[in-house]
Amino acid sequence: MNSKKIAKAVQFATIAHDGAYRKGTKIPYVAHVIEAGLIAMTLTDDEDIIIAAILHDVVEDTSFKLADIEKSFGSRVTELVSHESEDKMTHISAPDSWKIRKEAFLNHLSNTPIEAKIICLSDKLSNMRLSIKTFDEKGDDMWLVFNQKDKKEQEWYYRGIYKSLSELKDTAAYKEYVEACDHVFGN
Repeated sequence: MNSKKIAKAVQFATIAHDGAYRKGTKIPYVAHVIEAGLIAMTLTDDEDIIIAAILHDVVEDTSFKLADIEKSFGSRVTELVSHESEDKMTHISAPDSWKIRKEAFLNHLSNTPIEAKIICLSDKLSNMRLSIKTFDEKGDDMWLVFNQKDKKEQEWYYRGIYKSLSELKDTAAYKEYVEACDHVFGN
């Protein structure tokens, strides 16, 4: 594995997410994408997948475009990032478009290659790790900082993710993700 390429991805993500924080926290957003990369490392030694996990939110959440990723990291990383990048539907408010966006993502996810599913699991497991901590501190009030404040809708989405990722069910990351969902949403 080329640690210089991974370091370059971390640096790129740090610049792209500069000034952003995890919702409702003082945690720099870049911590999430670094954690996603570390989770991906437990699932694969394919550095393009790991780099794409680190860059997975760049296009969706910053001013950078897929062309910027392609220029720095090549077409395969760009394609992998594109699988994880949601259309934000900026012509509709985020709360109003939430369900539409999540349904589209779940439909897309069920037809993506395993490499993209590894990135998704890495992303969502990182989210659920923070969700456990936040849920244990705030209970159901944790959802108030999100575009979708209805816990049942959040549960529908996060459980839909693990159904779409069942090819990874034998991995420790998948099992941790399911347990995290059960912790936050109940069995």
